[in-house]
Amino acid sequence: MKRNGILNAELSGALGTLGHTDLILIVDAGFPIPRDAHRIDLAIAPNLPDLRQVISLIAEEIIVEGVVRADDVPSNNPRLDDWLKERFADAEFTTRPHAEVLGELAKQAKVIVRTGAFEPWGNIGLFCGVDVPRWFGGDGVIAPDYYASKL
Repeated sequence: MKRNGILNAELSGALGTLGHTDLILIVDAGFPIPRDAHRIDLAIAPNLPDLRQVISLIAEEIIVEGVVRADDVPSNNPRLDDWLKERFADAEFTTRPHAEVLGELAKQAKVIVRTGAFEPWGNIGLFCGVDVPRWFGGDGVIAPDYYASKL
């Protein structure tokens, strides 16, 4: 039996397939998930599980290099935006129009995880990164300049 971390077999397995630059979307209960997407549905009831719980658990299992959210989040859900910036202080943040998050970004995602969140603009994308010290820490290996600050 697995001792800790994510116990949901499907989600745990999907996280193991993610590589550098892959996108995982963690979305609210009302997100229109494309038919052909790799959908992992965790929603049980309103706000169960909530968005922040699921994002936090996933963030413990992967390296997050970038965070993408709808351009409405900073102005219309600033508490969520502040929480994301605190949780992912070292990540690069970008915004996209809400319609692109629902469409183009959803099609780009390798995995979409549906939560029970009833939270406005609660659809967050995480771009996977690499463990820079472990990846570039070998003798004679020179890290690219954009990773030098993370060594």
